[in-house]
Amino acid sequence: MPCTTLLVGRHASADGSPLVARTEDSSNGTFDPKRVVVVQPENQPRTYTSVIGRRTIALPEEPLRYTAIPNALPHEGIWGCAGINAADVAMSATETITSNPRVLGADPLVERHGDQPGGFGEEDFVTLVLPHIRSAREGVERLGALLAEHGTYEMNGIAFSDAEDIWWLETVGGHHWIARRVPEDHYVTMPNQLGIDSFDVGDAEGPGRDHLASPDLREFVREHHLDLTLRDSADEDASRFNPREAFGSHSEHDHVYNTPRAWFMQRTLNPTSEDWDGGHPGVSPDSDDLPWSRRPERLLTVEDVKDVLSSHYQGTVFDPYSSRGTEAERRAFRPIGINRHNALAILQIRPHLPETHRALQWVCFASNPFNTLIPMFTNVEEAPTYLATTGEAVSTDSFYWTSRLIAALADAHHAETLPDIERYQQRTLALGHAAVRAADEAAAGAGSAEEVPALLAAANTAIAEQIREATDALLGSVLFTASNRMTNRFSRSDE
Repeated sequence: MPCTTLLVGRHASADGSPLVARTEDSSNGTFDPKRVVVVQPENQPRTYTSVIGRRTIALPEEPLRYTAIPNALPHEGIWGCAGINAADVAMSATETITSNPRVLGADPLVERHGDQPGGFGEEDFVTLVLPHIRSAREGVERLGALLAEHGTYEMNGIAFSDAEDIWWLETVGGHHWIARRVPEDHYVTMPNQLGIDSFDVGDAEGPGRDHLASPDLREFVREHHLDLTLRDSADEDASRFNPREAFGSHSEHDHVYNTPRAWFMQRTLNPTSEDWDGGHPGVSPDSDDLPWSRRPERLLTVEDVKDVLSSHYQGTVFDPYSSRGTEAERRAFRPIGINRHNALAILQIRPHLPETHRALQWVCFASNPFNTLIPMFTNVEEAPTYLATTGEAVSTDSFYWTSRLIAALADAHHAETLPDIERYQQRTLALGHAAVRAADEAAAGAGSAEEVPALLAAANTAIAEQIREATDALLGSVLFTASNRMTNRFSRSDE
């Protein structure tokens, strides 16, 4: 999936919560309706067979409850997207990333051929991993073991988070992988390109404080001459190298599809740190060496994350909605906020709160420039109806379909509908924060931990219904504006 990921370490966020956020975007010309579910242990399989790879695996006993955002139409598999389990561990899967022929020749992808099954992929990872882990690090270790044994048919990046840490794993060929712990005071930008730009194999082989990897990574890199670092002869066995150079790509495709997104995210979150518009090496839209992680100029909020993942190069000549640039400039780069978003999940584990109500999953559907987030506590038995009821038929009973309708109508009339959309986003995000605060207070005052899930479920439903009312009103407003600006309009009336 052509997605965009933003990770925020706990000391870089406003309330001390690690934030994991990713847009799941469908391929060009396709759309995959999504819904939110809570998957109970009794409803989880003990034997799993993937739809795409046709690989079968036995799963551990006693899985945990977890949330997910699967495809509403399951003909291509589950595609769990993102969720938080009962142990307050978050997972987002996956960010499709790039590779190069040297890596794929050394460790080919495990593709399905006839009756021979392929490896596992984005379709499967949340289902195979999230119910069976109790920390972010355990997520890396379980997925790494699955990759080593079964392989994958695609290159992916996967995020895991708990109350303290975020770990980012990148697959390397069919069976190998690397993972880094996100620096606590940094954010990470990931735009469909292998991203980790520095790796310490010695740490991965030893204590694993900040790096984990396939046990044979050093041998794999050496045998296939993958490390491109220029070294003195005395430094030939140095542990540090650049995975982006060794395992990734620097193609023309990257320079129009991937690197501009990283450039704009970092330009937005560090506006005065660089001369972003000067075309200088290292800080231009086609720079191959933008850092994987960076310390922001101020603490970041959920709204900052949503805004960055909704952006379309505002304030530059590359904005498709602006008249500033030429037509070629306005269509030069792939926006972050694109038409084919399926869903955005912001996963927030709040370490300063009790385990009963610390986990939040913020969700929105369809094209991010035109939508809003709904907060959902994850320590519940089921998801609100407005988030859970998405079918093949278009219906305003579904948050997914209503958001799609608003985006499709508003896009052609961006300037005229923008004031209403901005007011809607401001109001609904304020409603969301107020609802979360009220639910936190109610949960803190509960007589026992057993009472909390029902309180949170009621809060989830109440805020979803409030935002449903506001979303329906916005749809009516956008429809009115679009109707008045139809091509066959005529100013003379027969009144």
